[in-house]
Amino acid sequence: MVRGAGWQGFGSALGAPALAMGATFLAFGAAVAEAGLSLPWALLCTGAVYGMAGQLVLLQVAASGGAALPATIAATAANARFLPMAVAIAPLLGRRAPRWLALPFIAITPWAAGMRALPGLSEVARLPWFLGFAVASWCAAMAATAAGHGLAPNLPAKLRAALLFANPLYFALLLAADSARPGVAPALLAGVAAAPLAWWVGGAWGLPAAGLVGGTLAFLWARRH
Repeated sequence: MVRGAGWQGFGSALGAPALAMGATFLAFGAAVAEAGLSLPWALLCTGAVYGMAGQLVLLQVAASGGAALPATIAATAANARFLPMAVAIAPLLGRRAPRWLALPFIAITPWAAGMRALPGLSEVARLPWFLGFAVASWCAAMAATAAGHGLAPNLPAKLRAALLFANPLYFALLLAADSARPGVAPALLAGVAAAPLAWWVGGAWGLPAAGLVGGTLAFLWARRH
């Protein structure tokens, strides 16, 4: 059962999720090549950071010749949204399972898929399913990064900019499909209302600030009603 759940999760990722992630990481690989950085740098950034907001911040600092420590702090701040995501999905992975195995793979696409699929699985199958899905997604991201780095001369800047939004758009569609579930619609509306804050704050702290404000508003609304 455990092995079958892992392969089931792996197969579930090899469709629309892999295409959405692939488009975004293809654009990232091309952006790294355009910045004059190597393919090993691109693969290390994708494999270790595995969050597009943090990767773009790290790329911006590295391309401008910034120091390593400020770049690391900035990338960590940009990916701070993964902490509440990990807290939210942890109870669904099973109480007796080694849930720490899932930590390196907490990202938008695996998290969204797990939140939808895990409640319908037996407890023993949940972590294997998530790991299967997450490993497939991670492999797709790595392969797309390498492909984008090699195809950089053939990808116009406007196309790369559009591809970067493929995965966030897929994530938004998943959330919209779940809007009838309790608490989802208020969270979506609060997030939209707080989105301008990300632009106003800017930099590595824009997304965490908008998420903190929007999430707090949604929590307070749910608690009141």
